[in-house]
Amino acid sequence: MNRITTALLAALEALIVVFSGVGIALVPLTILWGTHYGLGIDWFVFWRAAVDVWLLGNGVDLGVQLPVDVSASLGLAGSELPFTLSIGLQGFALIAVLLGVRTGRRAGSTDYSLTAAGVAVLSYGALAALLTFSAGTAIVTPAPVQGVLLPTLVFAAGVLIGLVTAPRTVPVLPGWVLRPLDDQLHRIPAEVRSQIGAALRGGTAVAAALMLVAGLAVFVSVLANFATVIGLYETLQADVMGGIALTIGQLALIPTLVIWAASWFIGPGIALGTGTSVSPLGTSLDAVPGLPLFGALPHGTLEFGFLGLLVPVLIGFIVAVLVRQGLDKRPGAPHGRVRLLVTGALTGVVAGLLLGLLAWSSAGAMGPGRLADIGPNPLLVGALTALEVGIAAALGMLVGGRRASADSRAEEVSTKR
Repeated sequence: MNRITTALLAALEALIVVFSGVGIALVPLTILWGTHYGLGIDWFVFWRAAVDVWLLGNGVDLGVQLPVDVSASLGLAGSELPFTLSIGLQGFALIAVLLGVRTGRRAGSTDYSLTAAGVAVLSYGALAALLTFSAGTAIVTPAPVQGVLLPTLVFAAGVLIGLVTAPRTVPVLPGWVLRPLDDQLHRIPAEVRSQIGAALRGGTAVAAALMLVAGLAVFVSVLANFATVIGLYETLQADVMGGIALTIGQLALIPTLVIWAASWFIGPGIALGTGTSVSPLGTSLDAVPGLPLFGALPHGTLEFGFLGLLVPVLIGFIVAVLVRQGLDKRPGAPHGRVRLLVTGALTGVVAGLLLGLLAWSSAGAMGPGRLADIGPNPLLVGALTALEVGIAAALGMLVGGRRASADSRAEEVSTKR
């Protein structure tokens, strides 16, 4: 394919990715428009609602000004004033990243990888701008700058991952760019490079493992409280299509709940409104948003909840042992005790940065008044993760070396025999 064809296909793929995300919300809303409202309402009302949901799922803040009669019927303090919705339905962002990885890998397999990736991202940004400016109403108004930038950055992150990991015969960057970067990289001492690489691998592995454990915890909690979740569904008295739309919204919220569960294991937990707390030490809640999925939250004081704090510590220790064993097989590995302790501490810093960013992306506002404080405290999550994982990883680095040395001595003895 020539450069123009590659660019056109990349733009088409960006178009498909955008409308795949919007369509997840638009299809059930359109069916609801035909079955429940009998086509009696302007369809663009549902189009704007679907775009608003998509934007919210990509981290865009929505400014809300409720009509007087609606705010009076809600009975929530502060609902008569303008407020912000910023809680992320991160399932939409996850889909955009995964499809972006696919786009990036396709771009990386062509002869014009940078052209394809650049056109895909720019096309995605242009479409995000069009959607943002088509969604505003007197009641709900997306933040215009965020609406253009944040969905584009989410997709671009996926494209970059796909571009870097794509199998290719030629490098993505030209030689005149790669050579200076390679020269600067090799000026760093081998031991320092090994330290940084080990910390990046270890910290990323810790964050991934903790998210996996958190996902399993959410799954078990939903199963254990399934009767409560169904009871909340029945309380809402939604019809079939309303229930389907509600379920799709909650499925998009599941990645957010997984991050909240990880914050719970780390210790700070989450808030579901000002003055509330859900943590291993206990749950203290007031009235919460009426989402059935919130019925899976822990209730009261958990007798052995404090044991959840051991999860990030154990993960950090085990990952550090595995990373140290891999280091011992590499030339230029940091074998000094101080260097190993620093590597473990850096592992904690990397994990803290990653989980702090995830906590920041999952926190926000779900309504007026006290509902403006929803989710974990990202600074506290990041700092405690760095402390817990850093100490455990530093110990794991030392213990892993002893085990590796014992294994190597055993191999030498068996070889002599």
